Amino acid sequence: MTAHHTAVLRRNLTDPSRATHVKDLEAGLKPPVFDEIVIPEEFGPVDLLVDDLKVKRFAFTQDDHGDWYLRAGPDGPRMAQAGLLANDLLQLFTLDFAPSQVVGLHTEEELWFDRPVLVGQRVRLAGRYVDKYESRGQGYVVMEADARDEEGRTLVRHRGVEIMRTTPGEVAGRGSAGRGTGRRVSDEYDTSLPLVERLGGGTVPGMGLGPLRKEITFEQMAVFSRIGEFVTNIHNDLVTARAAGLAVPIVQGQQLVCHLAELLTRAFGAEWFRTGWLRVKFLRPVSAFGGIEAAGAVREVERDGSRTRVGLDVWVRRGDGSLAAVGWARGEVPTHRHVRAILPFTGDV
Repeated sequence: MTAHHTAVLRRNLTDPSRATHVKDLEAGLKPPVFDEIVIPEEFGPVDLLVDDLKVKRFAFTQDDHGDWYLRAGPDGPRMAQAGLLANDLLQLFTLDFAPSQVVGLHTEEELWFDRPVLVGQRVRLAGRYVDKYESRGQGYVVMEADARDEEGRTLVRHRGVEIMRTTPGEVAGRGSAGRGTGRRVSDEYDTSLPLVERLGGGTVPGMGLGPLRKEITFEQMAVFSRIGEFVTNIHNDLVTARAAGLAVPIVQGQQLVCHLAELLTRAFGAEWFRTGWLRVKFLRPVSAFGGIEAAGAVREVERDGSRTRVGLDVWVRRGDGSLAAVGWARGEVPTHRHVRAILPFTGDV
């Protein structure tokens, strides 16, 4: 990092302690509506400290308490969860747009994992709006962002599509209206093969990943969706959710993405933090007090000497069995590593 430094690094996009002396925390920010979007528009950079509390807070929101994050990583230093910075990257636009006025829907998310984020590391986030378009009567905006280390190397890259200002109660549940993505996701797998927890050189197409089941509480939703920064939205406030046509708050799509990232960390191990790619489309909302199941199936296997590249379809089901999100994932594993059937995951692969 060269040009931009903050006197005291923070763990959030904004400093909630400003509330002790600032009356309106969103004064001067633009209304988050389609007509206010300028292409291109830059956001940041923002320097953050990945400290112990940030990692433990994320562990609470995701119920993801692996040993790598709380004790020691596979190479020694503690690592942050793969999805730790995903919401910070998504929310970068709220540096210029009032976050508590956002009433939109995240329709598509894409993440690339280039290097692990280490506990105690200083990271720099920056993003930009790169496109805007209208479809099915809604205004969409596309943002790209990345997190880099102090040497300027990318850690995590993000590309997201969001509807800017809508009525979620009217739009949610009709399926994603984003642009085409190519091959259709299938949630089928070969039941004659064992469900696997860890992928390896012996991975074959048709294998299913052992599902990851979670109960997402409202408290977890609220913390994930920035209640600690005094941001109010349809994910952390009942009044705001009902004004948007919802019965109760809904889980942020990015929170579901982070559950898929946990599933894929379990499947790929440490290689996920260096070779992982995940693209997700959101179909139906998950309401507060609902459970989810994240799962996947192997579609493509390509062996190249000591490395094996694996492509998967992934999905998230709601408690009623309907699909909340579908997507595609890809990563690499050492060819010599053995496939492992379902076992309790501790972060030790």
